[in-house]
Amino acid sequence: MSLLVQGGVGHAAPHVETLTMSRKERDRMKIMVGVKAKELSQVQAAELMGLGYRQAKRLWRRYQDQGDAGLVHRLRGKPGMRCKPAALRTEVLKLCAQERYADFGPTLLAEELQKKGIVVDHDTVRRWLLASGKRTVRRRRQQHRQWRERRPCFGAMVQLDGSHHDWFEGRRAKCVLMVMVDDATNRLRARFSEEETTRASYDVLEAWVRQNGLPGSLYVDRDSIYRCEGQASVAEQLAGQERQTQFGRAMAQLGVELILANSPQAKGRVERMNGVLQDRLVKALRLAGISDVEEANQFLQTTFLGEFNRHFERAAASPMDAHRGIPRNLDEVLSWEEHRVVQRDWTVGCEAKWYQLDRQHEALSLAGRKVVVRKLRDGRVQLVYRAKKLQWKELPSRPARVHKSQAASQVRTIKPPAAQHPWRRPLLRGGRATRFAVGDSGRSPLRSDLPPSPTANRGNKQLLATNKKGTFSPKL
Repeated sequence: MSLLVQGGVGHAAPHVETLTMSRKERDRMKIMVGVKAKELSQVQAAELMGLGYRQAKRLWRRYQDQGDAGLVHRLRGKPGMRCKPAALRTEVLKLCAQERYADFGPTLLAEELQKKGIVVDHDTVRRWLLASGKRTVRRRRQQHRQWRERRPCFGAMVQLDGSHHDWFEGRRAKCVLMVMVDDATNRLRARFSEEETTRASYDVLEAWVRQNGLPGSLYVDRDSIYRCEGQASVAEQLAGQERQTQFGRAMAQLGVELILANSPQAKGRVERMNGVLQDRLVKALRLAGISDVEEANQFLQTTFLGEFNRHFERAAASPMDAHRGIPRNLDEVLSWEEHRVVQRDWTVGCEAKWYQLDRQHEALSLAGRKVVVRKLRDGRVQLVYRAKKLQWKELPSRPARVHKSQAASQVRTIKPPAAQHPWRRPLLRGGRATRFAVGDSGRSPLRSDLPPSPTANRGNKQLLATNKKGTFSPKL
């Protein structure tokens, strides 16, 4: 509260100044007014203010001498005892003005200053930047989100995402950083790739598994790498199966649950980590003078990730490690698999390449059966049938297919029966037409207007009996 108070009570020329009083000081002013009007004693005033009698007397004396200004704290408007020197503030703001530190935030800038031997709290740096106009406060629109508790132990869930950004600030083309973050501990694993592909996901996952083991589940977005867009075939629908991508198939074979997030906020831990890396890692690469993907990956493994995890990693609620052992065939699982049918000449075609199976697998009777064509990340190709690797050789070109045309003499033609064929001779007088002309089964005519089929009824029995005697008179 700003008040116009009169200082120097009792002076001939009173001095008027503007002071800011706190709520406690305004309450004391009311009590002092009561003491001045002799409505309260100094003892009662001390009790109301919660002060000792001697302190209340000193406060009353200052009020008599200076008026309302005597109730304001003596250090109001003066620099604090912990105030940083003006020269230090000038030096810090000068560093912030440099181009290499122009986009540094208060926290990161405080850490860089500490490396140079200048110890300043990040909140102090923030206030200096705000006061100098070099930083503005951005207010973001908030949306309601439901909080999800962290997984209790390390390895229970790992979030995976690709961060597209100009990581090298124009020193090379844009690339993607594949980021994996443990949900319980914030432990980070990252790797640069040219694009966000299945191979990039395989590479960063293999690095995590080689270091920590197989996680219980992976939390990813609904990208086409992890979710298949096509509909399942009829056989898959009858079997209750859904179509899988190559990454989904690999996770199913490894026993890792693949969880698809419905929104970026659902896997907010890795999304926020991407923001931190886009701030810190970009500047670290700039200071290290790195402009190449391979050098950046080496810098991540040897320098950045260790320091980053020590700074941001937290302890899990449970000390148990939920990771499982590393499978022996990890390279074979993290691959591309396609099912192909073996031709009659024991060849298999896949991706415009043809492979001839070896004779030693003749006992398997592979012609007409499906085999798995597996392509590893190093370019090797494996043909697998019921978990058994087959021997093969690649053909230089597609085998020629021989299509034999059927001879005209071998074409079957339908000829009418001869005149003396038993089918043409009537069995009885009246012939077959007479025998089956009347439907005497007693059933109503068909809805298709066709005559009903004859049955073994009374008329047929009579027909058989007459046949034995050699005479027959049909009843029409």
